[in-house]
Amino acid sequence: MAGGSSFISDQNFTTLTADGQVKTFSGGSTNIGPCRITYIQATGITNLKLYDAATASGNIVFESTFGSEGLDIMIPGSGIRFRNTVFADITGSGSVTLGYTG
Repeated sequence: MAGGSSFISDQNFTTLTADGQVKTFSGGSTNIGPCRITYIQATGITNLKLYDAATASGNIVFESTFGSEGLDIMIPGSGIRFRNTVFADITGSGSVTLGYTG
């Protein structure tokens, strides 16, 4: 690029296969803090619920059903805002990949 500048993205990804507080990367131990989910990909998931909480409590911020063929969802605008953290409630035996900023 002109002037030596380069593009730096703050987009991160993590994959999960079971219920739990979402980590900053697959297999990691650090929980995601405040963030915006910008991308969701799932396959083999009967149902996915995302909560803005450390447990499956309170209001569901996102809920969807995914078939065995899978589905990619690009979230428009700035994404889905989670003010605290993200807890995923997964039904099924597949996997979910989340793209997030923050």
